Amino acid sequence: MNYLTISNPKTQKGESAGWITFIMHFAPASESGYNVCGHSTTECRHLCLNWAGRGKFDRTQNARKRKTREFFEHRKLFMANLVKDVSRAVNYASRRSKKLAVRLNGTSDIPWESIRCGSFKNIMERFPFVQFYDYTKIPGRTKLPLNYHLTFSRSELNDKRSLKELASGNNVAMVFDKVPTTFNGYPVIDGDDNDLRFLDPPGRVIGLKNKGRAVNSQSMFILRNSNDGSHHTLAA
Repeated sequence: MNYLTISNPKTQKGESAGWITFIMHFAPASESGYNVCGHSTTECRHLCLNWAGRGKFDRTQNARKRKTREFFEHRKLFMANLVKDVSRAVNYASRRSKKLAVRLNGTSDIPWESIRCGSFKNIMERFPFVQFYDYTKIPGRTKLPLNYHLTFSRSELNDKRSLKELASGNNVAMVFDKVPTTFNGYPVIDGDDNDLRFLDPPGRVIGLKNKGRAVNSQSMFILRNSNDGSHHTLAA
């Protein structure tokens, strides 16, 4: 089984900037019997993009569940196979004269900096020349390898933490019904232009358009336009 894929339409947008991105998808939350999204919320789980695109097929869902179970039940074997997959990705990008980025949490939120990879502290240490990145709702992940970039993700329940992250100079991804140019006094980057989050300047809101199940949802997970055209602000 190949763990990494390049078929994600959003990550493919980075190729024009010279990057090839490989992404890994687990079965989110507890879909596999193991919880890979410890800080997810009810709305986050309901609106998850796990079922978008190829995720709507049973074959894809079964593969993601099988992959997730392998991670928990056969960790050493899983990590050895993941190393092989990243090595293949390195060669794939090199043959095309592209830089390589790897996003391991496509539909999960695992602190990969804490997961050993053979004799290495983590897979980032094993591949110091590869750029890894993820989105996360787990607060306090500060002791990161230099080649691992995180963007914090807002939910309907973590507004205070999101503001704290922004005040600290970190970036926070937020879902909008219409992506603004500024929010809560912070510049907004359109996160749908590409997925190269490690290239974003610090202290930015990463605006994501509501997609999939979120399109017609009234969830507080989505920040909406007010009558005057502005968006509701976050409560400190």
